[in-house]
Amino acid sequence: MITEQESTRPAGSGVDLIEPPAEVEESVGLRRRVFGLAWPVIGQNLLETALGIVDTVLVAGLGAAAIAGVGSALQIMFFVLAALSALSVGSSILVAQAVGAGAIEQASRLTRQSLLWSLILSLPLALVGFAFAGPIIGIFGVTPEVADIGADYLRVTMATVVVLVGLIIGGGVLRGAGDSRTPMVVTAISNMLNIGLTYGLIYGDWGLPALGAVGSAWGTFIARAIALGLLLRVLWTGHNGVGIAGRGGWAPDWAVARRVLGLGVPAAVEQILISGAFLVLTILVAGLGTATLAAQRISMSALSFSFLPGIGFGLAATALVGQSIGARRPQDASGVARVATWWAVGWMSAIGLLLIVFASQIMRLFATDPQVIRIGAAGLRVVALTQPAWAVSMVQSGAIRGTGDTRFPLIVGSIGIWSAVLLAWLALTLAGGGLAVIWAAFLVTSPVTSFLMWRRFQHSMRALQHGS
Repeated sequence: MITEQESTRPAGSGVDLIEPPAEVEESVGLRRRVFGLAWPVIGQNLLETALGIVDTVLVAGLGAAAIAGVGSALQIMFFVLAALSALSVGSSILVAQAVGAGAIEQASRLTRQSLLWSLILSLPLALVGFAFAGPIIGIFGVTPEVADIGADYLRVTMATVVVLVGLIIGGGVLRGAGDSRTPMVVTAISNMLNIGLTYGLIYGDWGLPALGAVGSAWGTFIARAIALGLLLRVLWTGHNGVGIAGRGGWAPDWAVARRVLGLGVPAAVEQILISGAFLVLTILVAGLGTATLAAQRISMSALSFSFLPGIGFGLAATALVGQSIGARRPQDASGVARVATWWAVGWMSAIGLLLIVFASQIMRLFATDPQVIRIGAAGLRVVALTQPAWAVSMVQSGAIRGTGDTRFPLIVGSIGIWSAVLLAWLALTLAGGGLAVIWAAFLVTSPVTSFLMWRRFQHSMRALQHGS
């Protein structure tokens, strides 16, 4: 049947009616672009998550106190890294927009400045964290045994935070330039090194010293330091035209720093507030006992796996929307966000179903204590129900950042997470309960947050398409 649109085509136009319509070809092209960038990001984060899971499994052999101590230190590290994420977010967005506009030299200069400022800003934090590790862990109110383990672990990780920040920024810059495969390959190499080093340094095998739980921190640091060297090598030689070779652009430039931080600081504040909220949640959990704290640490490891599609498609949306905006093609930006959102929802919903069905089996991978398994499984089943809403929120907020707007995700994301913390505190105070009650608060807040993120992006795209 010939449609009305086809009947209006002039005779002899040369249009082949069996050829796919242009909009179909365009849709296929957008899907390829999204998947081409997203799957390596998902793979990289899967490997990063696997690294954390391997560390948790190895530390679990030392007992619940070791898991709780390491978990407390890692919660602090998440907070610190959130504070340093401004450069990564800002540079990734600006590099993506510069690449989309064809300004490759500008993208390279932004890369050099981002790496330079990461060093300048992370060193003071590393020194402060190393000096005050004991008092910082003390805020959790844990037992002396747990506190000692957590403080030792935190001293090592804080002293080496410069390496981790360099990895995050280097990977973000490459994604902005359209290369997400190199960070994945580098992460794979880091993981293989980490498994052997961490096991040997925890238990003293293969001629390495037996350091206990802190051996996990040292093994991860050494593996990541090697990975950073590989990543810097790639950036030095250049990739997709973006590189750091040459003497120019290495002197601190406040103008570039202001541009990067202007976009990155709101995103960093958002991550700080979110990490702070999870820090408060951890303090609430710590008040419920060591078994619940250990269950929380294990459930967070499992939960981080379910977040992988949302993180991957969200970062892909940021880079590809940024490139589309730089190239002045808002229609492509809308298509990218739509494709990324639907696939993130599908994947995260499927993983959520698996968490519900196999919650107890997942907990048994990490713990043998029946109480820890029971508490953690109950929490996992509740939080699994939030996966579809979180998928929408993660991708849409990433798309919004790609347009250059990092303030709206800050406001909505922060209000959403802290509302959940408040609801959890009220529930524990008024009705009591355990880990499942804390996670249930997110069932209330996450759908609202995801809707607001979606509506904001739609409004931004309409404004761009109408030239306002």
